[in-house]
Amino acid sequence: MRKAIAVFLTMMLLGAMLAACGAANNENAAPGATGTATQAPVKNATIKIFQFKVEIAEALDKLKEAYESEHPGIKLNIETVGGGSDYGAALKAKFTSGDEPDIFNNGGFNELNTWQDRIEDVSDQPWVADTLDVAKEPMSKDGKLFGMPMNLEGYGFIYNKDMFQKAGITNTPKTLTELKDACAKLKAAGMTPFANGYGEWWILGIHNFNVAVAQHDNPMQWVADRNAGKVKIAGDKIFEDWANMLDLTLENGNKNPLTTDYNTQVTLFASGETAMMQQGNWTQVQIDKITPNMNLGVLPMPINDDAEKNDKLFAGVPSNWVVNKNSKVKEEAKEFLNWLVTSEVGKDYIVNQFKFIPAFKSIEVKDEKTLGPIAGDVMAYSTAGKTLSWNWFNYPDGMTNELGAAIQSYVKKRDRASMFKEMDKQWDRLAKK
Repeated sequence: MRKAIAVFLTMMLLGAMLAACGAANNENAAPGATGTATQAPVKNATIKIFQFKVEIAEALDKLKEAYESEHPGIKLNIETVGGGSDYGAALKAKFTSGDEPDIFNNGGFNELNTWQDRIEDVSDQPWVADTLDVAKEPMSKDGKLFGMPMNLEGYGFIYNKDMFQKAGITNTPKTLTELKDACAKLKAAGMTPFANGYGEWWILGIHNFNVAVAQHDNPMQWVADRNAGKVKIAGDKIFEDWANMLDLTLENGNKNPLTTDYNTQVTLFASGETAMMQQGNWTQVQIDKITPNMNLGVLPMPINDDAEKNDKLFAGVPSNWVVNKNSKVKEEAKEFLNWLVTSEVGKDYIVNQFKFIPAFKSIEVKDEKTLGPIAGDVMAYSTAGKTLSWNWFNYPDGMTNELGAAIQSYVKKRDRASMFKEMDKQWDRLAKK
């Protein structure tokens, strides 16, 4: 399994992450700060951690107890802002108010550039040599490393295999027409095909919109050209096709998608009320709490009938742990991160509690069932070289929020021309900042 993860990382990140190096900032713009601080480690300290992955919040609280028991005098203050909340805006507010976290999340690439003055160089840390090279790419700059990769993730349409079987769906759909046919069979069997959590801007503005961006022959170049105003969303055939896929989910989904949040979406799916949902392997923990041992898989998100091009999942590094370079307890913060990925307790949490696909050579997944079937499909697609890139870290600062808002407006009004016009308008505005 360890070898499989290494192959997975190589195939996924070389194809997906390296394609994401563009020329724009992400939404987590830092309120300017300068200066560094050098200080000796202290025996008693509180490490403030500000993170966005709501699905591991409960497990982090248990890990906090384990760490504090092993490190007398050290306290972890963990705050989670994510799900329906805007982590980027909340992080900016933290720094603006002076309540700066010691450890926080950063997506890398241009988001690293945005927060450069706040982030500690961690190139000398013990865990760096254990990190697979391709997983370092988002946080590498000028020969230095500025963050620890959190994990690896992939997304598509998660589906309930048992419901598909009951509906008589024998072949997994890989084209838009096949997906339409599957929806028709599910509805004929009295089942709702999709759980759409479109009350969340990020489900639409980050993951859903990226489906179209990643389908371009060179997503990196397309983002750079859009930032430069050389291309538009309106009139782009790929975005027209993408909107057809979005329409399909709306025509075959739960009622009131704009008032359905992330937790409700996952609950609808995990309770067997719908057969599919757009999400990734990060949902495995929540699903297991609602209905353990569900028979699940992950489908591609096809935008047309080109089977070869559509039969792919979207994979990458979701975020990285970074240390505030001005923190008074940055040495203690570094020690915690090192413990997280080198201690037996930390490794156990990463694999068995967080259900993370690890980005480190020495963190083994001894049983494929440990991470769950969603991660299993993500890894299978990745080892087969069938992945597409994550590109939102290279959009202009704040663009994913604007995309989410534009798509939500479309869900309500179904005016495709207005949606594309608004997207182009906001992209041009933010790219000039």
